[in-house]
Amino acid sequence: MKASARNQFTGTVSEVRIGAVNAEVHVGLKGGETIVASITKESAETLAIKTGMKVVALVKAPQIIIVTDFGGYRLSARNQLQGTVTQVKPGAVNAEVDIELKGGEQIAATVTNDSVEALGLSKGQAATAVFKAGAVILAVAG
Repeated sequence: MKASARNQFTGTVSEVRIGAVNAEVHVGLKGGETIVASITKESAETLAIKTGMKVVALVKAPQIIIVTDFGGYRLSARNQLQGTVTQVKPGAVNAEVDIELKGGEQIAATVTNDSVEALGLSKGQAATAVFKAGAVILAVAG
Protein backbone atom coordinates (compact mmCIF):
# COMPACT_ATOMS: atom_id res chain seq x y z
CA MET A 1 0.00 0.00 0.00
CA LYS A 2 1.23 3.48 -0.80
CA ALA A 3 0.19 6.07 1.78
CA SER A 4 1.69 9.17 3.36
CA ALA A 5 1.56 7.60 6.83
CA ARG A 6 5.11 6.52 7.72
CA ASN A 7 3.94 3.83 10.11
CA GLN A 8 2.16 0.90 8.49
CA PHE A 9 1.75 -2.20 10.65
CA THR A 10 0.36 -5.42 9.21
CA GLY A 11 -1.42 -7.44 11.86
CA THR A 12 -4.34 -9.66 12.72
CA VAL A 13 -7.52 -8.47 14.40
CA SER A 14 -7.64 -10.14 17.81
CA GLU A 15 -10.72 -8.39 19.21
CA VAL A 16 -13.54 -6.13 18.06
CA ARG A 17 -15.78 -4.24 20.49
CA ILE A 18 -18.71 -2.51 18.83
CA GLY A 19 -20.30 0.41 20.65
CA ALA A 20 -23.21 2.68 19.78
CA VAL A 21 -21.02 5.09 17.79
CA ASN A 22 -17.45 3.75 17.75
CA ALA A 23 -15.72 0.40 17.53
CA GLU A 24 -12.52 -0.56 19.30
CA VAL A 25 -10.33 -2.87 17.23
CA HIS A 26 -7.32 -4.69 18.68
CA VAL A 27 -4.63 -5.58 16.14
CA GLY A 28 -1.95 -8.10 17.10
CA LEU A 29 1.53 -7.55 15.66
CA LYS A 30 4.09 -10.28 14.97
CA GLY A 31 6.18 -9.38 18.02
CA GLY A 32 3.23 -9.81 20.39
CA GLU A 33 2.42 -6.12 20.72
CA THR A 34 -1.15 -4.92 20.24
CA ILE A 35 -2.30 -1.73 18.56
CA VAL A 36 -5.75 -0.48 19.53
CA ALA A 37 -7.72 1.51 16.96
CA SER A 38 -10.86 3.51 17.65
CA ILE A 39 -12.92 3.79 14.45
CA THR A 40 -16.56 4.54 13.81
CA LYS A 41 -19.07 1.71 13.99
CA GLU A 42 -19.95 2.53 10.38
CA SER A 43 -16.31 2.12 9.30
CA ALA A 44 -16.05 -1.22 11.10
CA GLU A 45 -19.17 -2.40 9.26
CA THR A 46 -18.09 -1.00 5.86
CA LEU A 47 -14.67 -2.65 6.17
CA ALA A 48 -16.29 -5.83 7.56
CA ILE A 49 -13.75 -5.92 10.40
CA LYS A 50 -13.80 -9.32 12.10
CA THR A 51 -11.59 -11.23 14.49
CA GLY A 52 -8.87 -13.15 12.64
CA MET A 53 -8.68 -10.92 9.57
CA LYS A 54 -5.49 -9.25 8.35
CA VAL A 55 -5.45 -5.45 8.48
CA VAL A 56 -2.95 -2.64 8.12
CA ALA A 57 -2.82 -0.07 10.94
CA LEU A 58 -1.55 3.33 9.79
CA VAL A 59 -0.27 6.04 12.12
CA LYS A 60 1.28 9.32 10.97
CA ALA A 61 4.69 10.04 12.50
CA PRO A 62 3.67 13.40 14.06
CA GLN A 63 0.99 11.57 16.11
CA ILE A 64 3.67 9.60 17.99
CA ILE A 65 4.83 10.86 21.38
CA ILE A 66 8.13 9.49 22.67
CA VAL A 67 8.46 8.72 26.37
CA THR A 68 11.74 7.71 27.97
CA ASP A 69 10.70 7.98 31.63
CA PHE A 70 7.09 7.79 32.84
CA GLY A 71 8.15 9.13 36.26
CA GLY A 72 5.45 7.04 37.96
CA TYR A 73 2.67 8.47 35.78
CA ARG A 74 0.22 6.41 33.74
CA LEU A 75 -1.18 7.73 30.45
CA SER A 76 -4.66 7.43 28.96
CA ALA A 77 -3.24 6.74 25.50
CA ARG A 78 -4.05 3.10 24.70
CA ASN A 79 -1.02 2.45 22.51
CA GLN A 80 2.30 2.31 24.34
CA LEU A 81 4.86 0.33 22.37
CA GLN A 82 8.26 -0.21 23.96
CA GLY A 83 11.39 -0.48 21.90
CA THR A 84 14.88 0.78 21.21
CA VAL A 85 15.90 3.91 19.32
CA THR A 86 17.65 2.85 16.12
CA GLN A 87 18.14 6.24 14.51
CA VAL A 88 17.76 9.97 15.15
CA LYS A 89 17.68 12.11 11.99
CA PRO A 90 17.72 15.82 12.92
CA GLY A 91 16.33 18.42 10.53
CA ALA A 92 16.13 22.20 10.67
CA VAL A 93 13.32 22.21 13.27
CA ASN A 94 12.16 18.62 13.72
CA ALA A 95 13.82 15.24 13.88
CA GLU A 96 12.69 11.80 12.87
CA VAL A 97 13.24 9.21 15.55
CA ASP A 98 13.02 5.53 14.61
CA ILE A 99 12.23 2.96 17.27
CA GLU A 100 12.49 -0.79 16.75
CA LEU A 101 9.87 -2.87 18.53
CA LYS A 102 10.62 -6.35 19.89
CA GLY A 103 9.07 -8.04 16.85
CA GLY A 104 11.37 -6.11 14.53
CA GLU A 105 8.77 -3.58 13.36
CA GLN A 106 9.98 0.01 13.09
CA ILE A 107 7.95 2.99 14.25
CA ALA A 108 8.89 6.52 13.17
CA ALA A 109 8.09 9.61 15.21
CA THR A 110 8.51 13.23 14.21
CA VAL A 111 9.44 15.38 17.21
CA THR A 112 11.13 18.73 17.66
CA ASN A 113 14.89 18.95 17.90
CA ASP A 114 14.31 20.50 21.34
CA SER A 115 12.50 17.30 22.40
CA VAL A 116 15.38 15.15 21.13
CA GLU A 117 17.76 17.22 23.24
CA ALA A 118 15.50 17.31 26.32
CA LEU A 119 15.03 13.53 26.23
CA GLY A 120 18.66 12.89 25.32
CA LEU A 121 17.52 10.61 22.50
CA SER A 122 20.25 8.53 20.91
CA LYS A 123 20.74 5.19 19.18
CA GLY A 124 20.40 2.23 21.53
CA GLN A 125 18.24 4.05 24.08
CA ALA A 126 15.04 2.47 25.40
CA ALA A 127 11.96 4.47 24.44
CA THR A 128 8.20 4.04 24.31
CA ALA A 129 6.14 5.18 21.32
CA VAL A 130 2.78 6.47 22.59
CA PHE A 131 -0.29 7.32 20.51
CA LYS A 132 -4.03 7.45 21.03
CA ALA A 133 -6.38 4.85 19.55
CA GLY A 134 -8.07 7.61 17.54
CA ALA A 135 -4.79 8.28 15.69
CA VAL A 136 -4.93 4.84 14.06
CA ILE A 137 -6.44 4.35 10.59
CA LEU A 138 -7.26 0.79 9.53
CA ALA A 139 -7.03 -0.55 5.99
CA VAL A 140 -8.18 -3.90 4.62
CA ALA A 141 -7.45 -5.62 1.32
CA GLY A 142 -10.09 -5.74 -1.25
